[in-house]
Amino acid sequence: MDGFLDTGTGGLTELRVHGVAGTPPAEMLNHPHPRLVAGDGTTGFFRRWWPAGRPETQDADVPGERRREAYAWAGLTSGGRTIAMWLLLLPFALANLAYFMLPRPVGGRRLRRAVEAAQRLFALLLTGTLVATVTRASVDLIGWQCTAAGRACAGETAPGWVRWMGELWGDDPSRRLAVTALVPLALVVVLWAAGRRTWKRDERTAMEPGGFGGPAPLLARPRLWHGEEPVRRLRAAHVAFALGWIGLSVAAPFTRSGPGLVLTVANAVLLVAAALLVAAPGVARRVDPGAGDPGGALLGRICSALGAAGVVVPAVTLIAAAAGLPGAPASRQLPGVGAGTVQFVLTLALVAFMLAGTWGLAGLDRKTGPRAMGGLASWFALLVAAAVANALGLGVMFWTASFFGVPASPGAGGPAGRRLFLDEPVWWTAALVPVLVAGLVAAGLVLWNASRSDAARLAPRLEPHYGRHSGEVARTWALAGLTDRAGQALGLLTGIGLAGFAAVTVFYQFRLLDPVGGPAGLLATVGSWAMAASLAGLVLLGRRAYSDPGLRRTVGILWDVATFWPRAVHPLSPPCYTERVLPELIARIRRLTADEADLVLISGHSQGSVIGASVVLQLDPAVRGRVRLLTHGSPLRRLYAAYFPAYFGPEALDAVRRAVPWFNLYRLSDPIGGPVFERVDPFGPREALSAVDLFCWDPARPEPGDPLPVTRGHADYWFDPPYAEAVRRLTAASLREG
Repeated sequence: MDGFLDTGTGGLTELRVHGVAGTPPAEMLNHPHPRLVAGDGTTGFFRRWWPAGRPETQDADVPGERRREAYAWAGLTSGGRTIAMWLLLLPFALANLAYFMLPRPVGGRRLRRAVEAAQRLFALLLTGTLVATVTRASVDLIGWQCTAAGRACAGETAPGWVRWMGELWGDDPSRRLAVTALVPLALVVVLWAAGRRTWKRDERTAMEPGGFGGPAPLLARPRLWHGEEPVRRLRAAHVAFALGWIGLSVAAPFTRSGPGLVLTVANAVLLVAAALLVAAPGVARRVDPGAGDPGGALLGRICSALGAAGVVVPAVTLIAAAAGLPGAPASRQLPGVGAGTVQFVLTLALVAFMLAGTWGLAGLDRKTGPRAMGGLASWFALLVAAAVANALGLGVMFWTASFFGVPASPGAGGPAGRRLFLDEPVWWTAALVPVLVAGLVAAGLVLWNASRSDAARLAPRLEPHYGRHSGEVARTWALAGLTDRAGQALGLLTGIGLAGFAAVTVFYQFRLLDPVGGPAGLLATVGSWAMAASLAGLVLLGRRAYSDPGLRRTVGILWDVATFWPRAVHPLSPPCYTERVLPELIARIRRLTADEADLVLISGHSQGSVIGASVVLQLDPAVRGRVRLLTHGSPLRRLYAAYFPAYFGPEALDAVRRAVPWFNLYRLSDPIGGPVFERVDPFGPREALSAVDLFCWDPARPEPGDPLPVTRGHADYWFDPPYAEAVRRLTAASLREG
């Protein structure tokens, strides 16, 4: 290759790691010609290439002395064309986040394990919720109702395949159910294939043994990022549960016949077996690389057997249904055996138990510093996961009913016509949507009022620094500070949702209101259309993101945070990129520090700072001695220490501070980043030079009469003068030590 490219490893390497939105290598390196020197098209390490030859500029790469390198990992969260469709898996991702939010006091091990088992079972029920709603929409609304003989929704205006089923099998419901069950079956196959593909790509990336040495915080334990076997076991249980639910829906209407009853029982046993397996101790246990896993081999064989049964039993059910099952009753809606009611009651019981258990663990946990939502963030996250799952599922049902016919309550009299009947609880749940929207508006008003109050308090203190621009800067800083109130807003919204849920439950149980008429009916109608429109919007977003890389990066911001954590309780959630990123960074740093005189400065922006801190704790002590850490725009304290205190609490952050020399740059205009240890008052005395947290003025303070410089907020820390000063201090200290 013509031109100049430093491919050496000796001397100082400034290794830059980007954060959310996947900053391109050219921007990270501040150079128009980045070149891949290690890695592949998904993740890679880039350096600067000068086409005109070796430059003479002051910051240019010098072989054997210094260089700048960028690690790009955005391909794992925003590079794929199907990234926007991961939004449909948001409930699964929230379930995984809830696991890592759980308090982990030393004295509450038994209680914690019981709550973890409940979380795994709750995650399994989320899979059941998704599959059950798609099954209900396809098998019930289309297979049982719409294509039945004499139904108007299978007339001339219906899609050809619907008319075909109605004409051919209008009086044979089992064959109609077998055909329409292929829709949820395809969904499960897609989830299984995506989970297995990303498992082979990410979880199976080898994590080398070793690391911190001595007593280590949870974040420093290699087992955290070594999830190949537990994810495989959980995936087998979830897929078997999903397939069993489809088989049960097809077989349950025919329990009057011998074959139908046998198949119903077989699929029900499959569901119970999957539920017992995910709740079993050890099924999701992670062990350090190279360490033994007591009972792991037996659990692996049990999961394999369950996975095989999960294929065979539903397959036999669909084949039998396609051949024709007798004994179907006359019913407007698909008959069942009460599995949905069992799931609903079990979900409520798990929610109550997890609230009590999480409350108890939070009460025992007194050493992790300030915690978001009083230590109950894990429980709130699970509630949000359930709410999102039900909203997506009901959106599918209402959209299906509206597309193929007219949604109706089962209590409606008269001929069926084009009406497709949805259970009353579905209508009551739809009525909750406007209530939640009102709660969202209320939370927004609370935050807006808090922002105004904070801006009024800040403006007088900023006037000596910004003069006539102090009001504008105060508003910017106040808006950025609303991030610290996110827990309060989520708590308010959840409280409104719970109150609404309790109210509609009372209305439904005591028949106080009609869910299809009157005020409740108006709320239900608005909610049904809102959910159907939201689902259509997600599909359109996915289609647009397929061809728009910029939109994929924007959507990928959500997954940069949500998929940092491993798939601990839900194996079908979007994949954890960290289980690939950490081994790659560790291997690269070891290569760049092969000689005692070599030095690596890890420069992590935003989410890259979280990755950098995690990498530091995984390095061998000998390698850590040749590593320095510079973080900027870091959410380590603001987000991770608050919501994941067991992993990023004071113990872990102190371990990072003791392990390597470290500076952290932050701005009060940054809505994501902040100080790691102390919330330094920028109007007070200047911080000591040895402090980790270094405050950066933003926007830059103008000269009298000059316009206000641009506010950078969360971006471009690399171009701030304090960044260059921090690099100089870290590397100068290293040279003196050498």
